[in-house]
Amino acid sequence: MRLFGLIGFPLSHSFSAKYFAKKFETENIPDADYQLFPLGDISEVTSLIALKRDLQGFNVTIPYKLSILPYLDNISDAAKSVGAVNCVKIERNESGITLTGYNTDVYGFRESLIPALKPFQNKALVLGTGGAAKAVCYTLLELGINYTLVSRTGDKQSFLSYPQLSEKTISDNLLIINTSPVGTFPDTDKCPDIPYQFLGSKHLLFDLIYNPAETKFLKLGREAGAATLNGSKMLELQAEKSWEIWNG
Repeated sequence: MRLFGLIGFPLSHSFSAKYFAKKFETENIPDADYQLFPLGDISEVTSLIALKRDLQGFNVTIPYKLSILPYLDNISDAAKSVGAVNCVKIERNESGITLTGYNTDVYGFRESLIPALKPFQNKALVLGTGGAAKAVCYTLLELGINYTLVSRTGDKQSFLSYPQLSEKTISDNLLIINTSPVGTFPDTDKCPDIPYQFLGSKHLLFDLIYNPAETKFLKLGREAGAATLNGSKMLELQAEKSWEIWNG
């Protein structure tokens, strides 16, 4: 049995196991299994790989998309440019084990954003500064979209803080992407602290969160007339790209 999985912590909100279980059933793939591996510390990945000899690849989620890097033997060009990995391929042979890191968030985000994007939405606010934000920023640059990062603390040179977001900032940036976990189940009453009253019909709000399907961030955007998009399609696309990598 070929084994695949997901590492991160916590994993109670994970979409991946159900997605792959359904994929294996509908596509008649009887020799594969996908499991969740909640790791309390990234250092546990070494023993996981040693103990699970059938493990051929795994996805990486919060909070390990950056801290997985020192454990890898090779990193794809895109993942190297992004500086974050969310997919690892394991190759085992007589000489040992080789781990190669990839970033399928880039593909998933780009291909889910493009159909919803309007030409005038060419400046973006990226909420959050973690591994997912790095993939988003890399993709925005590929698409020729200027972006500004927003973090809780801010940075005088490169980041804005939430209290610095003004009416002009919101009106100038018609694409707003939440890459932070704020609003994820079960904390569905929370949302990024942006001035929602300045949103309008020209805005597109993209939340990488998929559970719930409509976060408070998206709900407030929709009520202000903005177009909204959650992370479910992005996840499906990056899952399929991971499967392609593992079987390539």
